[in-house]
Amino acid sequence: MGCDMRDVLNMVKSGEMSVDDALRHMKKAPFEDIGYAKVDLHRGLRQGTAEIIYGAGKTPEQFIGIADVMLKNEQKTVLITRLANDAAAEISEKLELSYFEQAKIGIIGQMPEKDGNGRILVATGGTSDIPVAEEAAVTAEALGNEVFRLYDAGVAGLHRLLAHMDEIMSASVIIAVAGMEGALPSVIGGISDCPVIAVPTSVGYGASFGGVSALLSMLNSCAAGVAAVNIDNGFGAGFLASRINHMEVKR
Repeated sequence: MGCDMRDVLNMVKSGEMSVDDALRHMKKAPFEDIGYAKVDLHRGLRQGTAEIIYGAGKTPEQFIGIADVMLKNEQKTVLITRLANDAAAEISEKLELSYFEQAKIGIIGQMPEKDGNGRILVATGGTSDIPVAEEAAVTAEALGNEVFRLYDAGVAGLHRLLAHMDEIMSASVIIAVAGMEGALPSVIGGISDCPVIAVPTSVGYGASFGGVSALLSMLNSCAAGVAAVNIDNGFGAGFLASRINHMEVKR
């Protein structure tokens, strides 16, 4: 649905929108079928966040078609994940696209205002983990969060992490991205007082099994308050962190 339902109800309350106009707005179809995709127009109403396009396997024409439907239904920010460079170049010829190459994320439309309750910290064990971390960071920013990046601060040189205790202790959510043995989330979980989202990466030598070793380490973390997402799933971590950072007390 184009507008947030709260916006519609507030406009009715203030007299900016008639009851009949609000009713017509609510009667809009919950999705639009364009053949190769059924674009979910009620995702924002149900989940608080509009549909996000997963880019792997889609053609530029499909991206453009799906994005057109979203924009026509008043979605202000269209987020595309796992977007390849060549596809981004083709989309840019038709739509105004901001492309974050390291994160493999494309954004059509305007970035939202930062309206989260606090700040999300994204930390990596090493520089090789940064692409996954950037997917998490840019996703969180596109969902209206302030993000602080703390990169290459793994357990091989713990002093690099401990030099940023103020940032760690002031975060409302921390995303810890690491490959190899995946120890970073446990360490951060032991020195912070907020939820820690662990992201295993496929970085590492043979016995890391493409990130499985790091995933199992994170699942077995002895620090309370640590939860893991799937291997290389920076998007999932950024989305979850945004949810946590926007939590309100439900009555």
